[in-house]
Amino acid sequence: MRREPPRRPPDPRGGHLSDLGSRAWPEVGGGTLLVPVGACEQHGPHLPLDTDARVATAVARRAAAADPSVLVAPPLVYGASGEHEGFPGTLSIGHEALRAVLVELGRSASLWAPRLVFVNGHGGNLPTVPEATAQLRREGRDAAWWPCVVAGGDAHAGRTETSLLLALDPGAVRRDAAEPGATAPLAELLPALRAGGVAAVTPNGVLGDPTGADAPEGERLLDGMTAALRTGLARWRPDRTTGRLT
Repeated sequence: MRREPPRRPPDPRGGHLSDLGSRAWPEVGGGTLLVPVGACEQHGPHLPLDTDARVATAVARRAAAADPSVLVAPPLVYGASGEHEGFPGTLSIGHEALRAVLVELGRSASLWAPRLVFVNGHGGNLPTVPEATAQLRREGRDAAWWPCVVAGGDAHAGRTETSLLLALDPGAVRRDAAEPGATAPLAELLPALRAGGVAAVTPNGVLGDPTGADAPEGERLLDGMTAALRTGLARWRPDRTTGRLT
C-alpha cells in the first residue's frame, strides 16, 4: 500500500497551507497542481504591475482551500505582454517563450502530479496557454487550463481589476491616481490596439473606468471565479480541443 505523505501543519508565518513552495518534498505527492499564470505589465497609474499574477494566485489558493489534495505552485509572473510595452515596468517574454515554459513546467509537474491546471490571469497570454495545454494532453498528460474572467467586466485596469485588488490588498491600490482611460467598447479599440498597442488608445494605460470600484464588489467577483474553478476541478471535463475546464 502506498504511504500518503504527511499533511503540512499551518504555516506560523502566515503562509497558505496549499502552497507548494512552502513544503518539503516528503510533504508532496499525488493530487492536482494549480499553476497561476500572470504577467508583469502596466495596470494604469493606480494598480501594481503584478496585478494579474496576484488575482490568479488568489483564485487558485481559494479554490485549493476546499480540497487538501490540491496544491498551488509559485506563480509564473512573466507572460506575453507585448501590447503593454509602451509603458515602463512591463516585462514580456513573448508567446514563443511562454509556450516553451508552460510545456516544460507541465512535463516536469506530470512526473509527480497526476493532474495539472494552468490558472490564467492575463488575457494576453491567449492563445498560448490553451495551445501549451493541448500539446501536453497530446503527450498523454492530464493537463487543463482555466481563465480568471469576469462576465461583463471591463478590459484592463478599470473597475473590475481595481475592485479585485481592493479586496485582495487595498494598500496596493493608489486610489488618488485612479482615473478613467479609454472607455469605448473593446471591439471599437481593437484595430488601434493591434496596430500600436495599448499606448495608442489610452495614455494612462487604462481600458475602462476604475472610479466606483470597491472591495465588496471585488470579493463577490473573487467568490464567483473561485466557485467556477472549484466546479471545474470537481467535474474534470477538459475541453477535448483546448483543455479548458468547463
